[in-house]
Amino acid sequence: MRDWFVGGAVIQAGSLAANNSAGSNPASLQDAGQAGDAAQAPSGLLLVENLRQNGKSDWTTPGGVIDPGETLLSGLTREVREETGLDVLRWSGLLYEILVEAPGLNWRLRVEVHLALEVHGEVTLGHDPDGIVISSDWVSPQVCAERLRHAQPWVREPLMEWMTERFESPREFVYELHGDAPHDVSVTRK
Repeated sequence: MRDWFVGGAVIQAGSLAANNSAGSNPASLQDAGQAGDAAQAPSGLLLVENLRQNGKSDWTTPGGVIDPGETLLSGLTREVREETGLDVLRWSGLLYEILVEAPGLNWRLRVEVHLALEVHGEVTLGHDPDGIVISSDWVSPQVCAERLRHAQPWVREPLMEWMTERFESPREFVYELHGDAPHDVSVTRK
């Protein structure tokens, strides 16, 4: 059984420092590849668009696989920097944990998601060594729901529940995939 350990980052526009140590402006809509005034501060939550091996794309919060020898938060900080150019200086405790079992596909996934409390820099793409992040956007809760509409349930449901409820204690979300072909599985939330 292959085990994946992944970190996920919830980055809200309010966590951007008004003036970072380099003296540049906080990440703006223009920096994120969107039309707009570069001096206009973003609002909402940061999502990244990922190009998958099958040629399709999906939206997620920034994050990725934690490398051997890394702590979760050091690996998550690295992933956010690689995917967005942003430096997270301070993290919250655990927001939620996701566990996915796929016995027919021979893998397990564990995701720990943390809230970025202090972020410096500007959103810049092109530093992702995996080459999968192709776009980013600061989104409202309504746009987030639309972007995640076709995402896997373990990506969509925990984030949307947190955005709706803003629960204060960490939650655990457990899913099981049934089936032995990636294109033909069903997902059950436990």
